[in-house]
This record gives sequence, C-alpha cells and structure tokens, in this order.
Amino acid sequence: MAAPVTRFLAAASAAAKSPAGAATRRRFASSSARHDDAQEAVKWERITYFGIATCTVLAIYNLSKGHQHFPDPPPYPYLHIRNKEFPWGPDGLFEKKKHSDHH
Repeated sequence: MAAPVTRFLAAASAAAKSPAGAATRRRFASSSARHDDAQEAVKWERITYFGIATCTVLAIYNLSKGHQHFPDPPPYPYLHIRNKEFPWGPDGLFEKKKHSDHH
C-alpha cells in the first residue's frame, strides 16, 4: 500500500522540480519493471484453488450435519380447492398422494 503512495509522491516532487515546458514521460501500470504478470497469475491461481477447497469443505460440513424435520401441516379445507379435475388426475402435476379410489 505504501509503495504506490511513495511512487506518487516521488513523481509529484520530480514534476515540481522539472521546468514547466518540459514533457514528462508517462508511466503506465503495465510498463512497471517490478510488476510480473506470471507471478500475479500464479498468486490468483493459488487463491482460486484455496477458495474452491474452502467452499467444498464448508459445503460438505453443512450438508453432513442433517436438518430438523417438521411435522406435516394440518389439512386445511381451503387448501387445494379443485373446481375441475386436472387432465393428469386429481393431484397436482408434481404431487403424489394415495387415494382410496385409485389402486
């Protein structure tokens, strides 16, 4: 964090010392000699693999704990009001219930 601030201050003091009409050379982030793209790629690859491993371990832990089972709600009369039967039967498309009239 301190390196960019130091470079900025050094550039500002150099610009203040140079004559007003002199053209200064622009420095872009990609032209920095200290910046190595291969090292950055390796760093982010390691961070990515660490994140994947961490998320996998947490998911396995959370899914292995089990969960609380709640009792079925009471069959309220105003739920599942059917004025007309579905073409596929008395239940909803993804419901499977046992009926006394079906064998």
